[in-house]
Amino acid sequence: MTFPEWTKPGVYGALIGAVAVSVLGFTWGGWTTSGGAREMADNLAAEQVTLAMVPVCLDLSRADAERVAILATLREASGFQQRNAMMETGWATLPGTDTPNRDLADACLAELELDGS
Repeated sequence: MTFPEWTKPGVYGALIGAVAVSVLGFTWGGWTTSGGAREMADNLAAEQVTLAMVPVCLDLSRADAERVAILATLREASGFQQRNAMMETGWATLPGTDTPNRDLADACLAELELDGS
């Protein structure tokens, strides 16, 4: 069986076009693999859990008898020391866990507005 002359360039063009569309789709088109989508979903879920737990952190801070002293310590600390101080208070520990959560500590610090209060 003989193929027409245009068959070989047509097949090459289709293959090159498929590769080009795939490359453009994954780089600029916003396409993602299932692993990438799963990672994005996990990150979003972790962010949402942290945001949902901020009110718990604030309630723990309001109920703490040593609140004034702890807030003074937090105001004096700077940068990552402030986050570490927040983690030591126990306010940034998720219910059911033994260790404080760094992301929750950062979010709680942001909500406490230590500069103005």
